[in-house]
Amino acid sequence: MKFDLNKKNIIVTGGGSGIGKAISKTLAEQGATVFILDLNKKNGEKIIAEITKTGNKAMFFFCNVSVTEEVESTISAIAENYPIHVLINNAGIAHVGNLENTTPEDLDRIYEVNVKGVFNCARAVLKHMKSSGGLILNMASVASSMGISERFAYSMSKGAVLTMTYSIAKDYVGEGIRCNCISPARVHTPFVDGFIATNYPDNQEEMYNKLSASQPIGRMGTPEEVANLTLYLCSDEASFITGSNFSIDGGFTKLNG
Repeated sequence: MKFDLNKKNIIVTGGGSGIGKAISKTLAEQGATVFILDLNKKNGEKIIAEITKTGNKAMFFFCNVSVTEEVESTISAIAENYPIHVLINNAGIAHVGNLENTTPEDLDRIYEVNVKGVFNCARAVLKHMKSSGGLILNMASVASSMGISERFAYSMSKGAVLTMTYSIAKDYVGEGIRCNCISPARVHTPFVDGFIATNYPDNQEEMYNKLSASQPIGRMGTPEEVANLTLYLCSDEASFITGSNFSIDGGFTKLNG
């Protein structure tokens, strides 16, 4: 069977909601043992229950990816009993604002999760992958490679994710460790609904339609579509791919303008 993940152990950060939840469920359905690292214990345990209810395998670990010591102890605890084949750096947070209305505190908050979190997790798994190889898959964004209004701090962080991907791929290709990233455009998640409800309470439908129309394909992506791309990149069918950035954006980066 193509895209068979049996015998693969995969860590998914931020795997309890949104895109991370869809990734966790999809990979488990294809036979992977999924280790979800998340700050939301309730969400994490709920998705674990959903996965194991169907006979698939998953475990939850409460972990703040921005705290180096927490990440190292969590990864070590997993590696004591399971070889780590794949790390998916999905955990991330957003910020709306340009340079002038982004505070130093805003910048630090975004950096701690979106940049340092990726650094912490990738660094922690490397020593466990160096003897047998593996894959590090990072969640970047269309904001990694093009200008988007009012996304100064977020774009900064996702640009770093893209270049960290290239650097890891270059430095460790000789040790059998591959590194790629995925760059989604707007994906319809609970975060998007919450953002619209908070910032546009009087015209939610209008704003939803406007955001959807910003993709040339005419709609937002779904978490499941990102998860399906993730499935391919985690499978043996993608074993020749490293140092690559995969856009999944409904034409956003190439067809706008």
